[in-house]
Amino acid sequence: MRVVEGGCSCGAVRFRVQGEPRFVSYCHCENCRRAHGAGAVEWAGYEQASMQLLEQSEAALARWQTPTGATRRFCRNCGSPLFFGAPRWPGEVHVAVAALDADPGKLPSVRVYADRAPAWLPVPQDGLPRLGGEDGVSPL
Repeated sequence: MRVVEGGCSCGAVRFRVQGEPRFVSYCHCENCRRAHGAGAVEWAGYEQASMQLLEQSEAALARWQTPTGATRRFCRNCGSPLFFGAPRWPGEVHVAVAALDADPGKLPSVRVYADRAPAWLPVPQDGLPRLGGEDGVSPL
């Protein structure tokens, strides 16, 4: 079984995910861009039960519930964005791929909210399917 660890920039939050991610995708929505300070965010989706916080990480993990009901979790010390969850995906946690210490084992297979990408960072023509906000279905 594949095991990948990860953590925040300062090391106060460490975690482990086991098994293959359900998906890896890019998200271009404004919420993700603002939360990460990036033009797009790469997420790996795992079953919640496959993720484990290590050592004293829970004390350093902060939560913010968005107006849409999603929960973003990040390090309260350094601010590194780490996890995302939403009621529409119960039992699933989305892990910021940049927070992983190693490759998640899959390449991105879709670009979600591609219709919301900023003009200053056009979505690459890479052949990945694009789901817009109007689709109502996305892995993020």
